[in-house]
Amino acid sequence: MKEQLLTKKILKWYDFNKRSLPWRKKVSSEKKQYYTLISEFMLQQTQVTTVIPFFNRFIKNLPTINSLAKVNERKLIKLWEGLGYYSRARNLKKTAQTITKNFNGKVPDNFEDLITLPGVGNYTTNAILAIAFNKPYIPLDGNIERVLKRYLYLKKEKEIQKDNLIQKKIVFGTSLRSSDYAQALMELGALICKPNNPRCDKCPIKKNCKSYKKNDFSLAKLVKKNKAKYFILKVYKKNQRYLLIKNTKFNFLRNLSIFPMEELSNPKNFHKNLNFKMSNMNMNIKIQYCKDNQKIPSSYWVDRKKLSNYMLPSFTKKVVQYLEKN
Repeated sequence: MKEQLLTKKILKWYDFNKRSLPWRKKVSSEKKQYYTLISEFMLQQTQVTTVIPFFNRFIKNLPTINSLAKVNERKLIKLWEGLGYYSRARNLKKTAQTITKNFNGKVPDNFEDLITLPGVGNYTTNAILAIAFNKPYIPLDGNIERVLKRYLYLKKEKEIQKDNLIQKKIVFGTSLRSSDYAQALMELGALICKPNNPRCDKCPIKKNCKSYKKNDFSLAKLVKKNKAKYFILKVYKKNQRYLLIKNTKFNFLRNLSIFPMEELSNPKNFHKNLNFKMSNMNMNIKIQYCKDNQKIPSSYWVDRKKLSNYMLPSFTKKVVQYLEKN
């Protein structure tokens, strides 16, 4: 009974306060499934406000699963350029190809099939089933996790482990409006239960929130360590051009244009010029200027004054910016 009341309060709040987002438009069920698939891939590790223009451009150019399955990689990467984590784009295309080949061009409506798609994990599966198919799943994203932690006042390390949070989310109950309810919980975390300065005065469930009762809104977090890696980045420059290669060596930024690089294992006296954080990796980079390119495979020259004409990942652009300043 308490869960039903909680659900009603959250849905009532959502009906009056939800944001107008392009993937929430009223469209056919088939388009909704496609829109949900695209938006969930884009929203992985990326903010809503950042995703909106990319989503609109993507849908305009690739309006169906079939068009996505057939798009050439150059166009796909160009449409994705600026979002980062390019493996998402490639997995998205592979997913579209799998859906076209194995599921008659329709997004699967069950957990067993969805979880087998490239780039689709537990969270994305739950999100698609709830949002696109109105099934009683609650996708545990960062926003919903935050609401859950504060609502139940989960502070200990064992309490905030993912497995425990998955069990605890049952407190939210279910609704016949599963699609709206999943999005309502996300919105509650995004708009009200913010990481800093939560807007408790506007929260529809504050009366039962343990953190509100204790006046303690701090969040316990698991300590994540980024793995330190070391690279020599080789710079070949001729006139106004830089030498780049198609990356087939490293799993990150695979098949994208980067400077020639070599990874070092446990180097001594390593003096880095640059540092990048990429996913769970802490990249320490030492610049090495080279005079001669000795038949480097898959290499080509790019004009430093015409970089906008090339499909370059943000990583490569930042390296160029550093080189130009130094």
